[in-house]
Amino acid sequence: MKQKNYMGIKIKGKELYNIGYDNDTSRSMAVETASRFFKHETRADILKLFESVRLNPHTYLEDYRLFKLANTFIEKVIEKPFTVYELHEKAEHFKIYGHAFIEEEAKKQMEMAMRLPVSKKGALMPDAHSGFGLPIGGVLATENAVIPYGVGVDIGCRMALSIYDLPEKYIQRNAFEMKRVLKEFTHFGMEGNLDFKQEHDVLDRSEFQLTDLLRKLHGKAAKQLGSSGSGNHFVEFGVIDLYEQNTLTMPAGKYVALLSHSGSRGLGANVAQHYTNLAMEICKLPREAKHMAWLDLNSAEGQEYWLSMNLAGDYARACHDRIHLNLSKNLGIKPVCKIENHHNFAWKEKDENGNDIIVHRKGATPAHKGELGIIPGSMTKAGYLVSGKGNPDSLNSASHGAGRSMSRNKAKNSFTVSSFKKMVENAGVSLIGGSPEECPLAYKDIEEVMVAQQNLVEVHGKFIPKLVRMNKE
Repeated sequence: MKQKNYMGIKIKGKELYNIGYDNDTSRSMAVETASRFFKHETRADILKLFESVRLNPHTYLEDYRLFKLANTFIEKVIEKPFTVYELHEKAEHFKIYGHAFIEEEAKKQMEMAMRLPVSKKGALMPDAHSGFGLPIGGVLATENAVIPYGVGVDIGCRMALSIYDLPEKYIQRNAFEMKRVLKEFTHFGMEGNLDFKQEHDVLDRSEFQLTDLLRKLHGKAAKQLGSSGSGNHFVEFGVIDLYEQNTLTMPAGKYVALLSHSGSRGLGANVAQHYTNLAMEICKLPREAKHMAWLDLNSAEGQEYWLSMNLAGDYARACHDRIHLNLSKNLGIKPVCKIENHHNFAWKEKDENGNDIIVHRKGATPAHKGELGIIPGSMTKAGYLVSGKGNPDSLNSASHGAGRSMSRNKAKNSFTVSSFKKMVENAGVSLIGGSPEECPLAYKDIEEVMVAQQNLVEVHGKFIPKLVRMNKE
């Protein structure tokens, strides 16, 4: 007769994790329960029973052996204290750049934001269009409060530009190899990841252990490191024409450059959704303004979001680090300089009077005096290397791109795949992936946008895309 494999040692955490015990409390209780009440059961039987407890916890609430374990899977409804706020009757004045080509809905959303009790100052950039909560291209200063939807879902979405001391002809001579590395060493979309492991110090950050949410998201962050999102995110090689007055340590001329646009992937999206929901629970606003709910920075929730937002921003930077390193290394080239900037973020800054403010830039580029940034156009249009002029009327901000002139759905219904591809080809651009939703004609004229913000930035160089990689929707 075959002897049964009775529990001689503690049940392992990995075994529990494999049956859905993904939090420390449940695993700890399971180990204690197994040791106390199920010493004479087989390992397989215990794991089968514990899986049943996880799936049907209410069934075991009357079982003296299992009710404590079952309770760890029953979500407790905790009534959070909340405060009801009214909006100011009239919006505070805010500066609009490029007034003529900004849709009315975006202006109305900005007016709504300026009626919040915590709002101090605002501005609307020339690439602005409507979004959720704060419009894309909206800049909002608040007093000791952070608005998760004022930051945006893709926390720390950013631009990164690497410049190589290589002539324009390098792309013509090496186009095949450059397209190959774009295909093999970039990944786009919500699911999946690169085929080889990515490493970066950001994954070792202690912040990942400071909240339950960040602990759960660490695995996703590790998996998606070095990849890009969908929509308007891209990685592209092109040529940058540096002007005489550029502030870089390079002489004027044309150079090969790599430009990327992406954010904090699933990490940022989950942080944004979690804390937006939390803000709406404890900060009750009129229905039309509910997405503008804020978290007080003196509260535990506000501090958690601030920590998580900053970690997501650093993770976004890490993704760009890996993208640029992977492509450069596999082409055997090294950049001589790199320029980067966030958008979709909140910063602690000072106003003109020296008062502390929280500046939300949702789809807006920081443009403090002398601060470098990149403002892209579209896959066939120029982008610009700029430095800020430090204009207080714009809260030291500028546009983050050309801005959409039509929604993704409208673009999808307005352009066929063949007409879209022909348009890109006629512009001398080789496109990998992409879709009509990102058709260049779905965007505003970048030249008009740049004219509208002459008081905000100084141009140091012009980037022309040549080889573009995007997600294929």
